[in-house]
Amino acid sequence: MSLFFLTIFTIYGGMHVYAFVRARSVLGFGPGWGAAFALFLVLMTAAPFLVRALELHGYEFAARVLSYVAYIWMALLFLFFCGSVVVDLVNLVGRIAVWLTRSGISAPLVPPKTSFFVNLALAVAICGYGYFEALDIRAERVRIETEKLPAGIDRLTIAQISDVHLGLIVRRARLEKMLDIVKAAKPDLFISTGDLVDAQINHLNGLAELLRGLQARLGNYAITGNHEYYAGLEQALAFTKEAGFTILRNAAVNAGPISIAGFDDPTGVQMKLQEPVPEKDILAKIPRNKFTLLLKHQPRIDRPSVGLFDLQLSGHAHKGQIFPFTLVTRIIFPLNAGDYDLGKGSLLHVSRGSGTWGPPVRFLAPPEVTIIELVRKH
Repeated sequence: MSLFFLTIFTIYGGMHVYAFVRARSVLGFGPGWGAAFALFLVLMTAAPFLVRALELHGYEFAARVLSYVAYIWMALLFLFFCGSVVVDLVNLVGRIAVWLTRSGISAPLVPPKTSFFVNLALAVAICGYGYFEALDIRAERVRIETEKLPAGIDRLTIAQISDVHLGLIVRRARLEKMLDIVKAAKPDLFISTGDLVDAQINHLNGLAELLRGLQARLGNYAITGNHEYYAGLEQALAFTKEAGFTILRNAAVNAGPISIAGFDDPTGVQMKLQEPVPEKDILAKIPRNKFTLLLKHQPRIDRPSVGLFDLQLSGHAHKGQIFPFTLVTRIIFPLNAGDYDLGKGSLLHVSRGSGTWGPPVRFLAPPEVTIIELVRKH
């Protein structure tokens, strides 16, 4: 885990160095402004860790202010970096083409100053738009026909929230928007597929009560995500229980006409807090004539389990949250967002997530609350 954070820190630090070099080459600032800008960049590189330190020691207001500054800066830097790299590659291709053809004609290169200011303007514009896209929480509707609902039950509604990330940025107002969508659907089941929390749990006053006020007819069920472990597993579980959820930890239960199996996020195994549990062993004990709902935070498929469940609900990838980071998450999680037929009667829905991690910004990946309608096939 420490190697993972060291890698992220190194990559993020490298992006800051790139931004400093580009800014200095275009703006030509002197030693004084250069030192001030470099100090700001060092602070922003360390800011995600400083936010957690401030939060841990109870400086909530300072942590919240720094989190907004640091994470909006993170989105700006990422978008500026991506645009600049694209321009650099275009210029490189132009130079290579001229060299290969030996034409002697100068390549039509994008001037550094033009590239700098255009990419900066685009980054600011996308962040501005993305801030409001992140607030536009949508109902994503999925309809599934099944022969496994018993006679007399023609329809069953499941509401899924995922990756809410309650903490310094995602607070009461956003949670209320999510729950308004859930309430309007009048679900029979209410599901949280991990990363319900993002921060120190003692700072989430009143949010558990909001969630507990929504009780579905057949129950509320939750599983752990990776951030439950980062926030502190025991207090994250306590918050989730206080919020009215039954937590499924490598276990299966009957919820009226369907069965639900829920599994812990593999982060617990990676952090050596628990031993892995074979998914297939638990699913194999569930009668196949009952509709089986599988809850896993990460959209990974355990191939021996395919055919032992009817629908897997996952999240985690956020569909990249800010395009073009979607291209990166697609490499890590090919089943990135949306609906997939896995074969053998097993389906998968991957939520784009209901909240945001880090930057309070989404671009081409709007947040969702998923409303699944199971319809009896006659």
